[in-house]
Formats: sequence, structure tokens, C-alpha cells
Amino acid sequence: MADKTHSTESKLRESVIEHLFLGELTRTLWCQGKRDIEILRSEVDNSGYDIVVGCNGIMRYIQLKSSYAGAKTSRIGVNLRLKNKPDGCVIWLWFNEKTMDFEKLLWLGGNPGKTMLDLGDKMARHSKGDQSGYKAERPNQRVINKGQFSTFTSMNEIAQELFG
Repeated sequence: MADKTHSTESKLRESVIEHLFLGELTRTLWCQGKRDIEILRSEVDNSGYDIVVGCNGIMRYIQLKSSYAGAKTSRIGVNLRLKNKPDGCVIWLWFNEKTMDFEKLLWLGGNPGKTMLDLGDKMARHSKGDQSGYKAERPNQRVINKGQFSTFTSMNEIAQELFG
């Protein structure tokens, strides 16, 4: 059973996961000899991405998602606005709930310089219902199944997808 603090402290967990991801990615890029690295954060969460990572002239708009290993989650909502960003992508991080180590890295995006793949038409719904239990549609979110992602086990593979 999952540690309940993963949901009760979800904002903190999200921040920890983002920092771990950025630390591992920049370490990987450093070890590959890449030093021209930029990291930008969106001040407002409505543009479809969480972070922008640049390396050697390529800027990637990244929406980060996370789940603990063993979670039954099989799909996520992806912000439709991400498709309008050059080099937009989604990275879904699966982590060990005890150690926070990444066990699996899922990737959805195009090659550097290409636009995001089609996100489909299936609208996501709010996770919590209203007073009557109705879960309204989220017009700017599309449902993406886990099977649509490429699966990787190393940050080297993710760095390759991001920056070639």
C-alpha cells in the first residue's frame, strides 16, 4: 500500500520529484560534456508545461508527471497547449515510493526540432466530482494512455530523446 503522504503532501512530492529530475538530467548532460544548459520555470501553470530545459540551442517544453512504482495509474491528462509549444514533450517519472529513485521513465514527444505528436480527442475529466459526484470535462486536457509512451530506464536515454 502506498504511503498516504504521497497524496496528502502532493505539492511537496511534486517539487522533490522535479528537483531530482533536473539534478539527474543536468548531471547526465554534464557527464556527456554538454555545458550550455538552461532551466526555466513557468510562473503560471496554464501554458501546458512545467519546465523548459535548453541545451546546445534546443529548448524543450516539458510537462512532468509522476507516479510511484506499483501505482495502478494507466493514463494521464496532458495539457493541450503543450502541442503548440516547439519541442513540447511529456516525461512521466515512475519512482520508488520509499527511496524516490526513478525506476522507469516514460517519454512522449517528437525528435528535437519537431512538434509534439497528436494528443487525440479524448478529453480528461476532473479527478474530483462536484456535490452530485459529476466529474466535469477538462477541455484543455487530453487523456493519454501509458501504452502511448516510450519506456526508458536511464537518464541517458531521456537526454538523448530531449537533445539528440
